[in-house]
Amino acid sequence: MPATTHPPAAALRDTLARNLTHVVSLPASAVEPILCAIVAGGHVLLEGIPGIGKTLLARTLALTLDGEHKRIQFTNDLMPSDVVGAAIWRPDLGKFAFVRGPLFANLVLADEINRTSPRTLSCLLEAMENGRVSIDGRTVELPQPFTVLATRNPIEFHGTFPVPEAALDRFLVRVELGYPDEANELQLYTGADPEEKLQSLKPVLSREALLQLRTAAAAVQVRQPVAEYAYRVVTATRAHPEVQLGASPRAAMAWLRAAKARALLDDRDYVLPDDLKALAVPALGHRVFLRSEGNADALVRDVLQGVPVPL
Repeated sequence: MPATTHPPAAALRDTLARNLTHVVSLPASAVEPILCAIVAGGHVLLEGIPGIGKTLLARTLALTLDGEHKRIQFTNDLMPSDVVGAAIWRPDLGKFAFVRGPLFANLVLADEINRTSPRTLSCLLEAMENGRVSIDGRTVELPQPFTVLATRNPIEFHGTFPVPEAALDRFLVRVELGYPDEANELQLYTGADPEEKLQSLKPVLSREALLQLRTAAAAVQVRQPVAEYAYRVVTATRAHPEVQLGASPRAAMAWLRAAKARALLDDRDYVLPDDLKALAVPALGHRVFLRSEGNADALVRDVLQGVPVPL
């Protein structure tokens, strides 16, 4: 690789992964897309039933990254000003002063985003898309790096709002967390309390180093055969008879962004088809919509099987 100023990426990847799995029982298939999204400058949607560690995972990641982190518990009565902030009258100053909301942080845990109103959700989406928010007619930049880790319980409907397709598209990857395997679950019963493990964590990646990694990831090369492979996969999702809405060009570009980060974290400056294959489900599964009830992740896997990989 050409000389860069970012820290050794593969060693850093392994350290970050160890930190996450030290506290939360996670398979490698869940850890990798999360790290790739953060290095690519994207946002992460964690899905799963209550009690499997979504919030604990987000807290672990926040403590692993050096920077300010905040948590927003989304509810149906949460107002946009509760997220972004508001102008508060200051008698001592004799004027209104803007008080920043919890969105002004380097890593924001947005818990249960499907419990808030579309109006409040739109504030979060604007921040995720643009890295800035609109307040009282003016635009305010958010601190950088800025990453949102959102959680959603996909099987709970009471007191929830549907998350529109456009909102899902703002997340670079979606990671579905299931039950741990037998060995990991037994370790939870007999091992140290996760809260105690959290207290022992130390940041291993500074804000400056993360910004350097993001710059390096953006410079990773995508050669023509690899780009053509990505194109064939996304067009195959559009042509599939079970699909109502296939992967868009923006979805393909997001997929390639994640693949670039994976290449960098493997100390490469070029993307391989294996990078795309490893991240196809996390990057495309929530961007493909079926005509009837079904599993979009499984369909993406089937499409991958049918598209030849370039040599």
